[in-house]
Amino acid sequence: MKVVHFSGFYTLEKLFCSRYTSGMQKNAARSGRHIKLPTSVSWIRNQLLRAGFEAYAVGGGVRDLLLGREPKDWDVATNATPVQIQKVFPNSVYANRFGTVGVRRGGTTYEVTTYRVEKSYTDARHPDEVEFVKQLDEDLARRDFTVNAIATDGKQLIDPYKGQGDLKQKLIRAVGNANERFQEDALRMMRAVRLAVELGFKIDPKTQDAILHNSERLKLVSPERIRDEFMRIIASPDPYRGLNLLLDTKLVDQFLPELLAGKDFAQAKHHKDPVLDHNLLALKYVPSEDPLVRLAALLHDIGKPQSARGTGQRRTFHGHEVIGARMTKAIMRRLHFSNADIERVTNLVRHHMFMFQFESTDKAIRRIIRRVGKENVDDLVDLRVGDRLGSGVRIGYNQKLQLFKERVVEVQKDPIDTRMLKINGNDLIKDLGIPPGPRVGEIMDALLEDVLDDPKRNTKRYLLKRAKEIAAEPAQKSKANV
Repeated sequence: MKVVHFSGFYTLEKLFCSRYTSGMQKNAARSGRHIKLPTSVSWIRNQLLRAGFEAYAVGGGVRDLLLGREPKDWDVATNATPVQIQKVFPNSVYANRFGTVGVRRGGTTYEVTTYRVEKSYTDARHPDEVEFVKQLDEDLARRDFTVNAIATDGKQLIDPYKGQGDLKQKLIRAVGNANERFQEDALRMMRAVRLAVELGFKIDPKTQDAILHNSERLKLVSPERIRDEFMRIIASPDPYRGLNLLLDTKLVDQFLPELLAGKDFAQAKHHKDPVLDHNLLALKYVPSEDPLVRLAALLHDIGKPQSARGTGQRRTFHGHEVIGARMTKAIMRRLHFSNADIERVTNLVRHHMFMFQFESTDKAIRRIIRRVGKENVDDLVDLRVGDRLGSGVRIGYNQKLQLFKERVVEVQKDPIDTRMLKINGNDLIKDLGIPPGPRVGEIMDALLEDVLDDPKRNTKRYLLKRAKEIAAEPAQKSKANV
């Protein structure tokens, strides 16, 4: 990427002369609304002003303040170059190619960016060339949406694209030509959906049409960036609407095509909706606010189309949870989730069909906990609530799940993992002479199975006797993980 620096900075005298002030923003709408900026942002602005430069708070911080929301971060735009910004703030950090300097103040890093315009975007994400400019309105013209293209010095708002009007109308609208904005940065299409559901806004029809027209360009964006925007949509106050927007604009097609196999795919019995609709409703009704549990709800039945046998009311989906877990793992790997997140979501999808009846024995409940892990039981119950409510089941089921949670608390007093046994691997090595290695773990797992059947067997005497018997048996092959 090429960075083009402009030359001929205005002197301090010219910077504040009336002709420069009026000419610099001649196309920018101004209002006299007073905005109280955070102390740190005001300090950064004042430092730049004293050095002879201009500085404005811009972007999401201004937007959130106008909406009465607590801003999560603040950006400052200035006509000082990165080198000049660093001279004003000697302890700042400049480690990028886009004119943004990180300024630390009060334990927080604020981004201070030189006014700039951006040229072509070969990778549909990063500009091939950045040119530093002198005027704020040129900088605002490159921004994504009108509600993010508002600047303020604390005394007046500079709003050349009528972002305040769109805030009042609760509208996400692209700055200028929407097609050009999305061709510059394809991730902006995901961001439009994310902002809409986070703020409770609608997407301007022309902007939404442009997203649909350019949706295939999302494939040019890195999986990590898509994942991050997607999970913010999942974590939003209305993930159900967010997923429908992603479907309507065909963005889902680009990064989660497996979901589409459930469209119009009829189910049977108590499932009145097709697979895709049911998955969306499970996401809507799952009570958890944890985005990973919500993701598990969205994907819990994703294996049904592949597992389907028969038609009509005789259609079955045996093993769909196993197939779905494998698909979920592949999807999350493709989007570069962490191994821990993949394991957690896959585990929930794999075990969401757990069986529980009012008359279920303690032994059966202990085995459920053993399979899913006691740390995941509450999440599994939440997933099951979303699953059932998403199927139209309303009466009686919550009572059953509440009883299950109460029973879980009771049986957790009994051993449900190897750490709760009265012996450990060192005992097997020391007392029975079993060499260290995988065989020790196999024997411990087998002992736990015995104790799950009858907690009274959890004595050192019984376990050592039983371990000796198991050690004499042929080693079992490890089962392949999902």
